[in-house]
Amino acid sequence: MDLALLLKALVLGVVEGLTEFLPISSTGHLILAGDLLGFNDEKAKVFEIVIQTGAMFAVVWEYRERFGRVLVGLARDRAAQRFALNLVVAFIPAAALGLAFSKPIKAYLFHAVPVALAFVIGGLVILWVEKRQRRATVENVDDMTWRDALKVGIAQAFALIPGTSRSGATIIGGMLFGLSRRAATEFSFFLAVPTLIAAGAYDFWKNRTLFNSGDLGIFVVGSVAAFVSAFLCVRWLLRYIASHDFTPFAWYRIVFGTVVLATAYAGLVNWSAG
Repeated sequence: MDLALLLKALVLGVVEGLTEFLPISSTGHLILAGDLLGFNDEKAKVFEIVIQTGAMFAVVWEYRERFGRVLVGLARDRAAQRFALNLVVAFIPAAALGLAFSKPIKAYLFHAVPVALAFVIGGLVILWVEKRQRRATVENVDDMTWRDALKVGIAQAFALIPGTSRSGATIIGGMLFGLSRRAATEFSFFLAVPTLIAAGAYDFWKNRTLFNSGDLGIFVVGSVAAFVSAFLCVRWLLRYIASHDFTPFAWYRIVFGTVVLATAYAGLVNWSAG
């Protein structure tokens, strides 16, 4: 296995884990990092989606007791059944649209300039939502109805546009629809489990001919790095939201996206879509 390729997998795994659950777009950062590392071909696009599963396992581990109770209680516990139903309902919109439009999305939007535009627009949306006067009507994930879950699922569908951020869409969308900051954040974590498993498995199976047994190393390195960095990020984010809002992430998105657009326009960086 090429050591340079393993190092690229390690870097991208860390990037994935640190950005997957923050409202700053993991896919967008992976596309930009892949451009800078020279790892941006069709195989790289599949790799970037598959290693999201590593980050997802960080949520499973952090909430392992809750997931365990849900699995044990599915047959008879109404709360467990409602929780599982909400995840299914919220998962459907993005899954249906992803199956329908995955090819044009990869062909036209998996590039630096569209990603940068989505960074800026998403940052402006976060600023708008944070400035609105609102009162949470759903304080806890357990209080959510299937209608609340459907609204969050519709918001998640916007994250099919690279650079939008799955976490950003679900957290900010959840807050906009009446969820408390913590409820929106935790439900975003939980919704990552079916979403990232399905996306990774589907994309790898569809493009399996691009890979051989020699590529196992990059997936292991990338996924493990994503798991460790995501676990640390999840722990930090839960502490952060107790006393902070998402305004700093909005400004980060706007500044970062503007820098990418400026360097692409000026020809200072050879971005893939420049």
